[in-house]
Formats: sequence, C-alpha cells, structure tokens
Amino acid sequence: MGAQANAAPVIIKRKKVVGGGGHHGGAWKVAYADFVTAMMAFFMLMWLLNATTEQQRKGLADYFSPTIPINRISGGGDGAFGGDSIFSENVLPKVGTGATAQKPSPSKASRGASGLIADGTENDGTDAALRSIEDALSAYGGESMVMDDLMRHVVTRITDEGLVIELFALDGLPLFEGTTAQPTPLLRDLGTLVASVSQTVTNGVAIGGHVRANAIVRADNPVWDLSSQRATAVRALLEGLSVAPERMQRVTGHADREPVLLNTMATRNDRIEIILLR
Repeated sequence: MGAQANAAPVIIKRKKVVGGGGHHGGAWKVAYADFVTAMMAFFMLMWLLNATTEQQRKGLADYFSPTIPINRISGGGDGAFGGDSIFSENVLPKVGTGATAQKPSPSKASRGASGLIADGTENDGTDAALRSIEDALSAYGGESMVMDDLMRHVVTRITDEGLVIELFALDGLPLFEGTTAQPTPLLRDLGTLVASVSQTVTNGVAIGGHVRANAIVRADNPVWDLSSQRATAVRALLEGLSVAPERMQRVTGHADREPVLLNTMATRNDRIEIILLR
C-alpha cells in the first residue's frame, strides 16, 4: 500500500542544553552587610573614646554591661535565687557563727558578696548600693560652678575591695600645702563632700596616700613619710567631719610607687584614695 501524498512530515526538534554555574545566591551580600556594620561600630567607638569624658565612658560601659538577675550572695529560696547564703552569719560553716572569729561583733559579721551595710541592714544588691553612693557623690556636679570645680578633682570606681573615691591635685590646685601634709581649703571642701556621702553607710574606710616622684634622687627620700602623713591627715579630717573613728580600718602610704601617669613627677600623681570597704 503506498504512502499518502498529503501526509504531514514528522519534525524532530532537539533542544541543546548548555551547562553552567547557575545562580550563586546572595550570601556575599550578608557578609558585606556584616562587615559594613562592624566598621560603623568601630568608628563610632573611636569617636566616643575621643568625644567623651572618663565619667561618661564609664556610664556607657555600665549601660552595655550584661545584667543577670541572680543574687550573688544567695543560696536558693525566695525571689531571684534568694535565701540563705553560706556567707550569712548564721550559716557559714567555719566556726558556726558565720565569721572567722569565735565571737564576732555585728560590725565584723560576714556580709556576703556585697558587704555593704546601709542603715544597719544588709544590702544584698551587690554593686547596686555602691553605685548609689557613687551616684550621690556625682550628683553634686552641675549644682554650681563651685561644685563643678570641686568635682574636677574626683574620680570614683568600684573594685573588688569596695568603692574607691580618688581625690587628686591638678596643676596650680594642690591638695596639700607645698610638700607638707597640711590640707588646703580645696581638700577640706572635698573632704566635706566625701564625709556627707559616707555617713549614709557604716562600712569600714581605708585611706591611701600617693605622692609624685621627686626630680632629684635623695638619700633620705621623703615620699614614704609624706604619703603616710598625708593619709593620716585625711583620716583626721574625716573624723573631724563626723565620720566615726571606729570605721577607720587602714591608713597607708604608698609613696610614689603607684603613679597614674607615665610621668611619675606629674601633679596628677598627688592623690588620696578613700575606699568604702565591702
């Protein structure tokens, strides 16, 4: 049988497939965005370090510090991990009284991690009570030009030992008369501020005297005696401003061994450290 004359021809269409890498995604955009964000944060940090004061930098650091709602001196119980602590006067397993002495007085009793006693009661807010005293001292700044001038000589910081209130001299504004241990009116005014704040608590007080180095090496270098005499003078000053004498726990002269500036003869190294102990 013959093929039909009008039959449609069969057309075979072959598609050529070309291989390739295809779409690579947008992961590089994410990496680039992270890089730009990091660089922006870095340059903002550099700007803040140069555009802020020491107190402002400290405030920024505190703002970004992680806050964990755990009571450091607790042992479990009511509240955010509250309850009895092994540092409590009634629990500490040493002599059965919560302290290292057989008959500890209330003022010497163990106080846990914070160790700050306000108005005769235990304050278990760790650094919170110390910061409240620090804020109270800083609040004097801005009240008047006189207060602003006084606060130029004050730096505070919280350490493992307690709240350190550093009073320091500036060029032309000494804390003591010449190379003596006689307080200047400036130091008396600063002592009044410190005394008013420290009277809100009953914590022990430690005083450390620091002096700048002498330009000439002497056989009888007076820096040790001078720093001790100045620390003693500040102790007497605070006691005269109604700070209880029994709160004084330590009076130390550090001579010129702990300068705050690389230039050991700088006026800034003449300073007094008053520590409200934990």
